[in-house]
Amino acid sequence: MNRTLFNLLLCCVAAMSQTPVGQITGFVKDAAGAVVAGAEVKATQAATGGVHTATSGTAGEYTLPDLPPGTYTIEVSKEGFGKFAQNEIVVRQNAASTVNVSMQSAAPATAPSLKDLGLTPADVQGTAKDQARLDRRSHMLQIHQRLGLITLAPLVATLVTSGNAKGGRNSTPSSSATGRELHAALGATTAGLYLTTASFAIFAPKVPGTKTRGPILVHKALAFIHGPGMILTPILGAIAYDQRSKGEKVHGIASAHGAVAAITGIAYGAAILSVTIKF
Repeated sequence: MNRTLFNLLLCCVAAMSQTPVGQITGFVKDAAGAVVAGAEVKATQAATGGVHTATSGTAGEYTLPDLPPGTYTIEVSKEGFGKFAQNEIVVRQNAASTVNVSMQSAAPATAPSLKDLGLTPADVQGTAKDQARLDRRSHMLQIHQRLGLITLAPLVATLVTSGNAKGGRNSTPSSSATGRELHAALGATTAGLYLTTASFAIFAPKVPGTKTRGPILVHKALAFIHGPGMILTPILGAIAYDQRSKGEKVHGIASAHGAVAAITGIAYGAAILSVTIKF
């Protein structure tokens, strides 16, 4: 009798020594429904501040076991995604609470900030006007880059049609005239696009304290070659066009038209390559 009573008391003590627990389980996925492995899952108990952590598996699954009953906050984080958080999750004794997580991709990078340009922390704490100036500069330089690539097409076409503009042994006066007109039209189009392209770079707001380096420095140096060339080439071309139209051979300063155009085209192409090819 005494032994039976002893066993009964022993079972009661063992049962009382067990701490009632629950758990939180679920899956971590992205907005498209694909699993997200390796995400850090953290549960914080509201009453005690106790923290429990887990990591999502290869199927996106996670389990936070042995949680004392109570109310919890779940936070899920992973590089490349925005942080997920959910409050008021109730964990009950000997029960599992399911919390499935849908993570959103992190916002894409926007225009460079002042800090990206290597300014001091004091400079970064500038005004909204400073950031607006930087945003406008970034926008104008993006247009400059796109127009620069577009200008390349008529520039190449102008150089290709230069042979027809000169006229050859087998060419007729009418075909030579047509070739000159086409060449002149392409040249005028190139010059107009170039001036528009250059204006976006010239009039883009300047950010004080920034230094030009690397490919941008090469790009700007080449502009001192193709810039004057883009102005001089149409002028020489117009003189040559007038001489050809009168039946004269190209002579005088106009005879440099072809060489100036070639140098300008090479410098312009090199300027584009300097900022598009990564070495």
